[in-house]
Amino acid sequence: MTVVSISVVGIVAVLLAVSLKGMKGEYGTLLVLAAGFFIFFYGVGKLSTILDTMKEIQSYIKINSVYLATLVKMIGITYIAEFASGICKDAGYGAVGTQIEIFGKLSVLAVSMPILLALIETLQVFLS
Repeated sequence: MTVVSISVVGIVAVLLAVSLKGMKGEYGTLLVLAAGFFIFFYGVGKLSTILDTMKEIQSYIKINSVYLATLVKMIGITYIAEFASGICKDAGYGAVGTQIEIFGKLSVLAVSMPILLALIETLQVFLS
């Protein structure tokens, strides 16, 4: 599937949800949730292409694998937090969605700390 196909799935789900809102609002929410999970799992399926490309880049440029693993973790945390936050906000629970976003940002910061320490150590060697 392409971006156009996924976009059509999303738009159709939203239009159906809007038409169902007048009759049974909860069915519309469930329909949008199902479409969201479909798109989410399709996006996760694309992850193998990204990982293969990152391994190929690593073979060309001798980068420590810890850095690429951290980058993948950061991307995953961001994707999942944004997805969950969007669902909460669409369901009318914006406060919970915002808290998920904040937790996601803090998690990305925590995962990136070893790289920050390595950068500081590298700078310290150059400045000494």
